[in-house]
Amino acid sequence: MNDALFYDTLRQGLWTAFVISIPILTVALATGLVVGLFQALTSIQEMTLTFVPKLAAIVAVFWATMGFMTEALVSLFKSTLIPIIAGG
Repeated sequence: MNDALFYDTLRQGLWTAFVISIPILTVALATGLVVGLFQALTSIQEMTLTFVPKLAAIVAVFWATMGFMTEALVSLFKSTLIPIIAGG
C-alpha cells in the first residue's frame, strides 16, 4: 500500500464519519439550545433537565437514521476497504 492510497482511504473514512455524525450532532445542538433557552426563561437550573431531553432526542434520531448510517458504512467497506484487503 502506497502513501496516496493510504491517505485517500483515510480521507474517505473521515468523510463518511463526518456525514454519519451530522444528524445526531445537529439534533443534540438544537435540543441543547432549546433546553438552555427554557432554563434561562424559567430560571430552572436542574442538571437532569439538560441531560434527559438531549439523550432522548439523540436516541430517537439514531434510531431513525440507523439505516442511512449502515448503508454509508457498508458502502465504504464494499467500495474501499474490502478491495484493499482482498488485493493484499
